Amino acid sequence: MSGTAPARPVVVTRAEAADGPLSRELRSLGLEVISWPAVSVTAGDAGPLEAALARLDAFGWIVFASRHAVAAVLDRVPAPPLRARIAAVGRATALTLTQRGWPVHLTPAEANAAALINAFAGEWRAADTGVEVLYPASSRALPTIAAGLRALGAVVTQVEAYRTEGAVLDVGACRAWIERGGLGAVTFACPSAVTELARALGERDFARLLEAAPPVAIGPTTARELAARGLSATLAESATLRGLAVTTYRVMQTRP
Repeated sequence: MSGTAPARPVVVTRAEAADGPLSRELRSLGLEVISWPAVSVTAGDAGPLEAALARLDAFGWIVFASRHAVAAVLDRVPAPPLRARIAAVGRATALTLTQRGWPVHLTPAEANAAALINAFAGEWRAADTGVEVLYPASSRALPTIAAGLRALGAVVTQVEAYRTEGAVLDVGACRAWIERGGLGAVTFACPSAVTELARALGERDFARLLEAAPPVAIGPTTARELAARGLSATLAESATLRGLAVTTYRVMQTRP
């Protein structure tokens, strides 16, 4: 990147440690990072997932929308299934699968649910009607993927692979930053981070935060969660952590 980025720190709300992948991407661009993980990822109820995996040969497709879902399944079934084809939302999810020896047969050009459904629709045949699809998902997964596949004629089994919950934040420290200002931007990598940070801070302080430090969203679903609160976000140039970091850097460069 050319130019000199401002010294104001960037807030990372993603569920990651202080040296997590988004934080590393931002630091590689010369940005200072403050970690406010608004969400946490924990193990879900294993029963439904394990019951679905016990009949893995019945599925024609398995759809992975995140690396957390990949980990939950592959920790239980290391070897790829013989019959099922694999779809992955996003390059990072696809890479996690291939690194562990699983093939990926379908990856949409854009890393979002609507693009995945469009990609499926482009390949769907009349003979595919009734095919069983396994969708291991977050406890907070939106209905877009399952509903879109059912509209095509698939029989979808959506099971909880992991839980997305609010994390414990040092709200006092967060509010102190809001009071004194000086934050450069706030990054959001999922809609739940928007919801949980707003819940933790309260809507008033959440709005004050983003009036002073512009939000940057990884994709349109996350941006819509901000728009629902009357807040406009800059959309990452690509729905990847690298794209989120690069866009944040450019936002910082354009700030007065």
